[in-house]
Amino acid sequence: MSDFPASPSDVQPAAPPAGPIALRLPSSPPRVTYTILALTILIYLLQMASSFLTGYDLPVAFGAKSGELIRDGQLWRLITPILLHGSLWHIGFNMYALFSFGTGLERRFGHFRFLVLYLLAGFSGNVLSFLFTDGISVGSSTSIFGLIAAEGIFLYQNRKLFGEESKQAIGNVISVAVINLVIGFSSGGLIDNWGHIGGLFGGLIFTWFGGPLWQVEGIYPLLRLVDKREGRDVVLGAAAVLILFAALALLGMTSVIVP
Repeated sequence: MSDFPASPSDVQPAAPPAGPIALRLPSSPPRVTYTILALTILIYLLQMASSFLTGYDLPVAFGAKSGELIRDGQLWRLITPILLHGSLWHIGFNMYALFSFGTGLERRFGHFRFLVLYLLAGFSGNVLSFLFTDGISVGSSTSIFGLIAAEGIFLYQNRKLFGEESKQAIGNVISVAVINLVIGFSSGGLIDNWGHIGGLFGGLIFTWFGGPLWQVEGIYPLLRLVDKREGRDVVLGAAAVLILFAALALLGMTSVIVP
């Protein structure tokens, strides 16, 4: 037996095992999700305090979506409704949905991209609500539906990585969206379904062009997940949503589309 060390050409990389390979997914704390949760709950407490002390829900009075007031120039009402809620049940359901979808999505998207997704979905949902309903509405469900759409698009675009499990996961996401839309349409106008549809489209468009595209790189067992989506793609995806729905909002400012 030779005492000389083997040359690099003699060393063969370990062969990957047959079957699926476990990869460690991003695991950074979802700080943005927790911050949105805390801020939304804080504002709801202010809503209750305002109603108790003055008899009026001042945050809703100054921040709810109102077609008439938006046409009067109060454009902030196209985004502020995502921080307001109408009841304990309302905020409880939405915060549960935010926690369920947001924690995983933020780890995949990263903090900044997740925040952009949440805000753009809320904006697009309120724009569509502004165009097709003239009532007052509040709630973060516009953003939540954007997260649902983002989850589905992310799973679809990375389906080769997740394998057969992605089909069931995508089916579950579609089922959640359809069931909630059906509930909205059967609510007799109590639920702002146009806001939900707008949020879905906002989240879908942004994620299609700017969501994570994972690729496995390295030599087994030193494998890692790399996001191949470039920063300019994220910017273009955000710009596409912003420009499209800003143009629709401008259209609504100059004409009444409400049936």
